[in-house]
Order: sequence, then C-alpha cells, then structure tokens
Amino acid sequence: MQPVIGITPDYDSNTGRYKLHQDYAAAISAARGYPVMLFGEGAIPSFLDGIVLSGGGDIDPLLFHQEPLRESGEISPFRDQFELSLCQSAIQKDIPLLGICRGMQIINIALGGTIYQDISVQTKSTLKHSQQAPRDYATHSIIIEDNTLLSRLLGKQKTTVNSFHHQAVALLGEGLRFSAKSPDGLIEALEHTEKSFVFGVQWHPEAMKTEEQKKLFAAFIKAADEFHAIRR
Repeated sequence: MQPVIGITPDYDSNTGRYKLHQDYAAAISAARGYPVMLFGEGAIPSFLDGIVLSGGGDIDPLLFHQEPLRESGEISPFRDQFELSLCQSAIQKDIPLLGICRGMQIINIALGGTIYQDISVQTKSTLKHSQQAPRDYATHSIIIEDNTLLSRLLGKQKTTVNSFHHQAVALLGEGLRFSAKSPDGLIEALEHTEKSFVFGVQWHPEAMKTEEQKKLFAAFIKAADEFHAIRR
C-alpha cells in the first residue's frame, strides 16, 4: 500500500486561493507515495503517513519574536498559523516530516528557532541565494556535515543545489542540528536528533529531479512506510 503524504500548498489571502507546484506531487508519486493537498483548517487527518511543508513566501517575524525589517516580503498569517500548528503536532506524534525551503524554516521556528529575515542585510554573505537560472539547475555548492542523515543518503561531503530564497535559518530550534551549510556558512539542511524523520532542506529537490535528489524523497517515503506500519 502506498503511504499517504500530505503536502501544504501556498495560500493567497487576497484571492482566497491555494496553489501548489506539480513538482511536489510528482516527486512524491515517483518515490511511491500517494500525495494529497492539506488545507489550512482542522487537525491532522488520521490517514496521513507523512507531511511535506512546501516552499513559498516569507514568514511573519513576530512569530519568532522579531520586528519586521523593511526588506521582509509579503506574509500569509493564515498559512503561517496553520503550518506551525501542523508542524508542532506532527513532531509530537512523530509523523515523518520533510520541510522544503520555507518548510525548513517553519520546522525551525516551530521548535523555537529563528531565521534571518533578509540574508543581504543580516549576514555578511555575498553568495547569490536567489538564482536567476532554470528552476532545475544547481547554482551553488553545499558542504555536508559528517554523520548526518544527508551524508548517509548522498555518501559525499559536497554537492550542488538550486537556490530560491532571501531568508535563512539563523538560531537552531530545540532538538535540531544542521546537516549542511553553504560556503558562506548559512544552514542549508537540518534534521532532528531524536525524532524518527524530521528533515529540512533550503533548496528545492523536487524541482531538480536528479537521481541524487530522489534519494531524499525515497528516504522520506521509507520513513512514512514505517510510520504506517506502526500505526496500523
């Protein structure tokens, strides 16, 4: 039986519409999962075996106890509240959780961490983190930390990724460790040290569609399979 994977969509508060890039569903399907979209209301459905927190816009700085910088972008309070509540509940229940780009930042904030509201203002980085290149093309490298989930999956210390963000994880939340950093020292991947599968990446593996990036989804679906077997 295919594990059922819930994916959070972006939400436009002006139009009241949800949207989700098809690459997320395609990546889950290719890894033998069954994707469903999660809407911003209600508790976690009992049939879910895993959750993907997708990419999207900025997160309200007040949620991590900061005042907004003028460089901060548009926020969606409705989506923020839904995903933070969803994330905290999933972690408590040990439901496998994969955070992508914004989704990784949500995991960190849900566990008490913070993010840089704008990399160019709050760090000394000169690396281009918001690429002007095709979505599936890798534009900068990351250095992978030894003895992490990411190092075990990829079997290497360095790789290249795509990049579409102006915010980044700053102070790590409780129970989290970094799995990879970019050459400028910013966190590119994180994982929980105690939960079975809580993993986040700052890039978009669903868009790259390489055999290497498919390993991330395969590991996530394997964890979802194991969770399904336990809850039966």
